[in-house]
Amino acid sequence: MNWLIVGAGDIVHKRVGPGIAAEPRSRIVAVCDVVQQRAEDIARQYDARVFTDLDEALQDGDVEAVYVATPVFLHVPQAVAALEAGKHVLVEKPVGVSYAQACELVEAAQAADGTCGVPYYRRFYPRYEMAEQMLDAGEFGQIVLIRLHFFTWHGPTADDPNAWRLTFDKSGGGVLPDMGSHMFDVMIGLFGLPARVYAKVATQTHSFEVEDSAVMVMEYEDGPQVIASFNWNSKTWSHEFEIIGTEAKVKWHPYDGPSVLKTVGRDIQDIESPNHENIHYPVIEDFVSAIEQRRCPRVTAQEAAKTNLLLEAVYLSARENREVALSEIEH
Repeated sequence: MNWLIVGAGDIVHKRVGPGIAAEPRSRIVAVCDVVQQRAEDIARQYDARVFTDLDEALQDGDVEAVYVATPVFLHVPQAVAALEAGKHVLVEKPVGVSYAQACELVEAAQAADGTCGVPYYRRFYPRYEMAEQMLDAGEFGQIVLIRLHFFTWHGPTADDPNAWRLTFDKSGGGVLPDMGSHMFDVMIGLFGLPARVYAKVATQTHSFEVEDSAVMVMEYEDGPQVIASFNWNSKTWSHEFEIIGTEAKVKWHPYDGPSVLKTVGRDIQDIESPNHENIHYPVIEDFVSAIEQRRCPRVTAQEAAKTNLLLEAVYLSARENREVALSEIEH
């Protein structure tokens, strides 16, 4: 599988490039970035060609698959262009700056011959599989509460390469699409979409255009309640996900850490559950296998768009200061 990487930021340096290069059926043949030097820095590691124009890069006959790793506002137009050029596409999360934009990609993916996926890589964690198995076996009993929490300090300066994250038109929001999307995706993968949400979203500490704080209560139809909070304004740190049932619970803290705290009744177990050393590698491996086996990748554009739908409901609830049913959000 010959890959074109679009975007040459930190995630490509640290995980995407090494992940594709390590996958035995894959080869990076081209890198495209509007800043030529950035593209060259990545390309020379893999003996790949360099492009600064996406249309030109997509005309390269060697390219079979495209990884889109640009700022969020470019995800959908670039992924759609790649699909229309007959390529397979993995496009970074969140899918777009809005649910409407995410739906554009879903429609393009349905019309295209190529495969389209989104690397919500936490669905590939062993702890995710463990939770699935516990749910299938009924180990939790009745699920009564799901807890999602993340807080850290995030304060890039105006000249920071990631400053685009601080404007709505480029990022779609602040801490919610950046970190909340990952945690929402895991929750949606395990339990589906909640029925209702009530949220407060604010910029409390920074002078950002986007939010640095969000707190919400969600509810599943005849199912568990959810409490969630996400913050970019604490110089302390936490990242946790907890599923609480009448019979058992699991706690992932740190969320990306090497072990899971499983409690059954009063019995507490600390279970080793390490991730792959490159957390993007299982995504690449699954995507290439999906193409070979003519099946869907684990997270399709349609599945990933559910997170955009939930984000839309959260923002609507905060704007109108009321509970929002997800059924209100129109395609």
